[in-house]
Parts: sequence; C-alpha cells; structure tokens
Amino acid sequence: MTAAIALGSNLGDRRAHLDFAISKLGRLLADLKASRYYETDPFGVSVAQPRFLNAAAVGDAAITPRELLDALLAIEHARDRQRPHVNAPRTLDLDLVLFGDAVIDEPGLVVPHPRFRERRFVLEPLAEIAGELRDPVTSLTVAELLQRRGGPAG
Repeated sequence: MTAAIALGSNLGDRRAHLDFAISKLGRLLADLKASRYYETDPFGVSVAQPRFLNAAAVGDAAITPRELLDALLAIEHARDRQRPHVNAPRTLDLDLVLFGDAVIDEPGLVVPHPRFRERRFVLEPLAEIAGELRDPVTSLTVAELLQRRGGPAG
C-alpha cells in the first residue's frame, strides 16, 4: 500500500532531523521517494517559533497503518520529540498523510490526515514526488489540491 508521510522540524539541526527520519523511513517503506526540503513559516501557532524545514516521503508499506504510525512515533521519540502543548516547536514531526485509498477514523489514527488539504507545506513537497496520489475523501489528486491552494501544478 502506498503511504505518504509529511516531515517537519523547527528545533535543533533541522536538516539532520529530516535526514535521520528519511533514513529510517527507507527501512520501513519500499521504493521510498523523498522531496527536497522546503523552508516554511510556522502555521497555526500562537507563539513565535523558528521557521520549519518540511518535506514529504512516499513509499510502499507492507505493514498496517497503525503499525506505521507507531513506527513514526518511535522515530520522533528517537529525535527527542517533546509535546508540552499543542503546536509546540518540535525536533521532528512525522504525519501519516495518506495510506492508499484507506479512510480511517480511530482513536489516535485518522487517515487521510484531517488537515493536509489546507497545508501548503504538506501539499507542495508531496506534489513534487507524488502529485498523482488521490485523496480518497475528495477524489482529487495531490496536484489538484495544491492548485486549489494557489500553488504550482506540481
């Protein structure tokens, strides 16, 4: 099943955190493709924060969405991810954005990611590597979602 992951970091050595995550994702997902890194302003935060480095990765998962989510949380933990409050600055943030055409709403696991359609910092890197992926809720491709956000076609 094709899995799409959004990556972000705005604390410490942001590039090293993303490089670490992509290395670990390469062991979890076959045929991993990763976008370039995008520097972005913090979005939806109430306190001033450092700028983010964002990316996306896509690969084939041979594990369940829950197992993948658990692995993503373990990768974040390995980079000392802290969660003192909602939208706090972070060393590493990994979000499961899409998992094939699965639509899941369980405690602690919602796929597609509920806010990815509004987030240019997710759509732009994802469109770079997998613009043809389709959102199973809207039936729009990632490239079409990005176009609706006012971005390039991807």
